Amino acid sequence: MDYRRRRELSFLTIGLLFFLSGVEYAVILPTIWKYLQILDAPAYFLGLGLSAFSFTGLLSGPLFGRWSDKTRTTKTIILFSNVFEIVGNFMYFMGYSKWLLLSSRLVAGIGAGAGSSIFGFLTRTTLPDERAQIFAAVMACRQAGLLIGPAFNIFLRLCDFSLGPFIVNKYTSPGLFMCGMWLLLQCVVVLLYHDIPPLDTLPEHMALQQVRDQEEDPLIDPEDGGADTRNLVHSEQIETRLSGDTETTRPPSPEPDDPFENFSASREFLREEVVVLLTAQFITLFNQTALETMVTPLTQRYFGFGELGNSVMYSLCGVEVIVGFFLVRWLSRVLEDRAVLAVGLLICCGACVWCIIFLASPQGGFAVELTEFIIGVFLQLLGLPFVAVSQVSLFSKVTAEKTQGFSQGVRRSVGGLATILGPLWAGGLTGNLYVMLGMMLLLLILIMIMMVLSYEKLVEPPVVQHADSSDSGG
Repeated sequence: MDYRRRRELSFLTIGLLFFLSGVEYAVILPTIWKYLQILDAPAYFLGLGLSAFSFTGLLSGPLFGRWSDKTRTTKTIILFSNVFEIVGNFMYFMGYSKWLLLSSRLVAGIGAGAGSSIFGFLTRTTLPDERAQIFAAVMACRQAGLLIGPAFNIFLRLCDFSLGPFIVNKYTSPGLFMCGMWLLLQCVVVLLYHDIPPLDTLPEHMALQQVRDQEEDPLIDPEDGGADTRNLVHSEQIETRLSGDTETTRPPSPEPDDPFENFSASREFLREEVVVLLTAQFITLFNQTALETMVTPLTQRYFGFGELGNSVMYSLCGVEVIVGFFLVRWLSRVLEDRAVLAVGLLICCGACVWCIIFLASPQGGFAVELTEFIIGVFLQLLGLPFVAVSQVSLFSKVTAEKTQGFSQGVRRSVGGLATILGPLWAGGLTGNLYVMLGMMLLLLILIMIMMVLSYEKLVEPPVVQHADSSDSGG
């Protein structure tokens, strides 16, 4: 199987993995509160259950990332992490007690840490100017899972039978269903996923450039005139490599055994541009999860939305976010990542101002208030894909490629901390939206100021692609 085919199948498998992560969130979230009530759990267990998944993912992300950086492989890591998803969801299905349910989310969350290894893999196997497009597609897969996931609850809620000593009902069936889905994914990973060679193991990046030239518009090609000249010189060699087995492209041992030999966390993560991007990651997810916490009580209080109304609203939101990711995928062809990030932050700021003016203390009739609410939610969701994709893409370019898995793990851990703190902040302030939204706006203004001051540094360093030799020298 040639390089191009292996790459396509691996990316397809990654998309399926992110899709299932979205489905899992969508099928478990609607029923977990009722499930906990049946198990006589106090109200605070809902927050613990939702935060548990993020907490263990926060801890496991850097560990899985470091593992992938050392081995330069991800297939084994994905298979290993999926075991935690399988076991965790089966524990969720078993039920028995509120503590077992809480433990199930802790175990499943460990499996989510493999995302850092996957983003590291995508960084090492894509060119910088196509990376935002790939990241946008992967993130859109998760949103598609969030959108389609509630449809599975239509038949899961009809389950009412016994499976040996276990009871299968509308509360336990999501765990059994996701356990089966992750088992199926294990088979897909074994059959379709390939640890294709990193970009820096291919001579002058030409094999991957050839793959991209066959897949994308030729309008991007003139940006690298030197690469075009080398394409002509090495065309026969590239063709041989692309048609041959992938293993022939991997040199015996071009890199030091330990990519962390000269690694310094302070030197890597305390640089100005990295701090800006990590802050953007935290603020974006903090605001997003705070809004998710606020929306349901708000729609119930002002519009009387029940389960059906909220389900329709979340479905429409999912459609908008997916369209937004593909819009960013297209814009990334013509705009720099930092420009996309600036657009996204401006939209988020505008949305927050709108919500403070019109939603914190709604005035007018039902139709006016509903229109104001729809506009506010639309603007909030519109900015998310711009910020999410651009900051991930930029982060992969301003951090070292050979320790990319660990760096992505740190980035995802920062995001995990935000997803824990966001609901805690918003949960106690649903009755005082001026304070809640005001803090969110202040955070957005802060990251805007930081970005303006650091705008010149938010670009890929010109030596990144050829920095291996200098990096290894200290």
